[in-house]
Amino acid sequence: MTTPSRRDFVKNSLFTAGFLGLSACSTNYSSSNSPTKTGPINTSAEGYGSLFPDPNGTLRLPKGFSYQTLSKTGELMDDGFFVPGAHDGMAAFPGPDGLTILVRNHEMSPGSKQKDAFAKKSVEQSFDDSQMYDAGNNDTLCTGGTSTLVFDTRTQALKRHYLSLSGTIRNCSGGTTPWGSWVTCEETTAKADENLQKDHGYNFEVPANAEMSLATPTPLIEMGRFNHEAIAVDPASGIVYQTEDRPDGLIYRYIPNVRGQLSKGGRLQALAIKGSPSSDTRNWEEIDLPSFPANKPIEVEWIDVQDPTAPNDDLRYTGFKNGAARFARGEGMFYGNGEIYFACTNGGAKKFGQIFRYRPSFNEGTPTEADAPGKLELFIESYDLELLKACDNLTIAPWGDIVICEDDGESSAIVGITPKGAMYKIGHLDMDSEVAGACFSPDGTTLFVNIQKNPGQTLAITGPWRNRIG
Repeated sequence: MTTPSRRDFVKNSLFTAGFLGLSACSTNYSSSNSPTKTGPINTSAEGYGSLFPDPNGTLRLPKGFSYQTLSKTGELMDDGFFVPGAHDGMAAFPGPDGLTILVRNHEMSPGSKQKDAFAKKSVEQSFDDSQMYDAGNNDTLCTGGTSTLVFDTRTQALKRHYLSLSGTIRNCSGGTTPWGSWVTCEETTAKADENLQKDHGYNFEVPANAEMSLATPTPLIEMGRFNHEAIAVDPASGIVYQTEDRPDGLIYRYIPNVRGQLSKGGRLQALAIKGSPSSDTRNWEEIDLPSFPANKPIEVEWIDVQDPTAPNDDLRYTGFKNGAARFARGEGMFYGNGEIYFACTNGGAKKFGQIFRYRPSFNEGTPTEADAPGKLELFIESYDLELLKACDNLTIAPWGDIVICEDDGESSAIVGITPKGAMYKIGHLDMDSEVAGACFSPDGTTLFVNIQKNPGQTLAITGPWRNRIG
């Protein structure tokens, strides 16, 4: 199948759905998008057809598809540590000799009941605390971080896996950089106390190395201290976009002082709707405000964040007061097709989820940006639980579709979304857990996903990806 160009994707990406209302408070909104009497409509595509039962009771897949488990919580890794639990966000990178490098998050909190990398005390005692961001106090160990897997898609064999970042808390998701690293994000704002040596709520950069190594645990302080979820980098500008996992969170961007060197500082800003300060994009029925319209690109502006360290965890409050727009739990974020896509887990009138996309300005982050601002568009708002709910981690497939993981511990699915907005199921989890971390190998043959618990594990899915219908 020929992969559509970025421009073709954008041109054809009008979602055939009706949405509630529009904002009368913005000069950018139009009354032509008012709701119909029949209400909103979501559409489905055939995709790869029906899902078939898994004899192992793990993951239902379409005919012709299969999976294997690569790495499971509690297994001994090649560096002598153990696979931590709480598998979450993940990304795939091209490695040497055609190998694929996976960097995987572990959403571990101090005192978590899930197994950590130091499953045996002897291993923990041999570990140098200086290699951890925060070794904790009073027997409280910060066991979040990342592990790295090296995989050969040609033989579908795991070559090695090892710990790559340690001493952080609740590494939920993150994002790739054009310079070959994974930015892992702490979903916490815990502060130093009797149990913790340091403040948390930061991003950390982990190089995608094929050889065993631990990343230097340097917090990227100027990227902001808040309940981070995910990031995406626009390769054209080097600007980093960020989501905040709060019911009243913001969308941020970070303009590095030095392109590709995030630790050298930069400028943190929050997204605002041009001409409509302090907008609310959530479209919640209980909020007596005009709804944010669908499929209508709306100009934005960016406002400076004065104190990125936010000792009181108040960036979203001060940002909204200063004009930034609110979003309903920003989660997965990904750059693809020339745009930044991000999910809001419980956005929308039914709180089933929203997917936005942001098209950066050609002058993004420069003094002339205001002459041709970037534009934000509500691409998907789900009104049908059977099609999409609790959208979380997302990626762009090699053929241009969005692939998204549902964050529903009772009935989570992997969902594909076509450029026209039609939705289809790629897989369905039969376990009481969360599916996360979807990403494709650089050669497009393999979709990797994580199962968060019971136990945490990483799966490699193969099949006739080129045969999608509709």
